[in-house]
Amino acid sequence: MPSPQKIAGISDEAVVKATGKGWDHWISVLDKKKATEMTHKDIAIFLREKHGLSQWWAQMISVGYEQQRGMRVAHEQPEGFEISKSKTLPISPMKAFNAWNDVKARDKWLNENITFRKATPAKSMRITWSDGRSHVDVNFYDKGKDKCQVSVQHTRLISAAQAEKMKKYWAGKLENLKNYLNL
Repeated sequence: MPSPQKIAGISDEAVVKATGKGWDHWISVLDKKKATEMTHKDIAIFLREKHGLSQWWAQMISVGYEQQRGMRVAHEQPEGFEISKSKTLPISPMKAFNAWNDVKARDKWLNENITFRKATPAKSMRITWSDGRSHVDVNFYDKGKDKCQVSVQHTRLISAAQAEKMKKYWAGKLENLKNYLNL
């Protein structure tokens, strides 16, 4: 019977459903392989090649193992830390996109000096954040008639503390967006 634990935000039940084995099994397998001495990439390759896991599950099991063994902390990625936050709003993806894209509108709820690297109307934006180092990806998902989800992913953050700070920051800013739009 699977244990109720979650590792890397993924339940034991989900791991069993996807891989046929739970967290305890994968932690044991990787301990026997001395995976604490391996790189993340090598762990994932081992799980794919020797245990037949999909690329996605090999990555997730690797991250979970690294977190369990103190090799990685929550939100840590190879290029820094990353967080995400989202909010569903009762507007079209285009209206949400315009609230980000129009400088005057954006200044009323975000007020940051950002640089757009790429923007696809009503779909996505790739932004260099005001610190000049980190990146923000914003995606707009159509959720039916006049309803969309705005998803923000902030990457290349320099520390776990900054990641936690930005997670709270984005929760507040998405609420500001909602208020700005009078929703």
